[in-house]
Amino acid sequence: MHENDSEPIDVSDPAIIAKYEPYLRMLARTNARKAYQAKVGASDMVQQVMMQAVQGLDGFRGGTEAEFRGWLRQILAHHLCHLDRDMHRDKRDVRREQSMEQKLAQSSLRLEGLLAGDSPTPSQNVMIGEHIVKLSDAVERLPAAQAEAIRLHYLEGMKLAEVAEQMDKTTGAIAGLMHRGMKTLREQLG
Repeated sequence: MHENDSEPIDVSDPAIIAKYEPYLRMLARTNARKAYQAKVGASDMVQQVMMQAVQGLDGFRGGTEAEFRGWLRQILAHHLCHLDRDMHRDKRDVRREQSMEQKLAQSSLRLEGLLAGDSPTPSQNVMIGEHIVKLSDAVERLPAAQAEAIRLHYLEGMKLAEVAEQMDKTTGAIAGLMHRGMKTLREQLG
């Protein structure tokens, strides 16, 4: 989270949570284990998280959009850890929940970095809050292979060779997918 990302947010209307659905879906797809993504889709996970957020909205104690995104990430992290525990019948492990919160925060930071470039100005930091949902939605609309390559490289921080291995493609094919995907994203986002 950028320090200057202090755009105030009004959470008096629970419908505000729906605005963050693409953002949460992208984080869920990036960070959920492949083993249970097949059983529980990212959209189903996000619907559960959004219902929990609506029910617990009076528990949000922040005042900025960045804090709100952090609060939503925390709910998603708890949900993913509960899914993980249910699928593996393990006992609750607070370390695993903290680790998931850190992974989600890192993915979110990478997403924000993709928007801001190398050294964002304060005005760019404010725009990040406004555009992060648009970027998440735009990535979701890319062809599946392009979206997956961009998620793995930019959000999970994998190297090109690792993405190629994960997707069972050559590094050249992955570079092409990412190039076309990024070109489409730039066109969509202006």
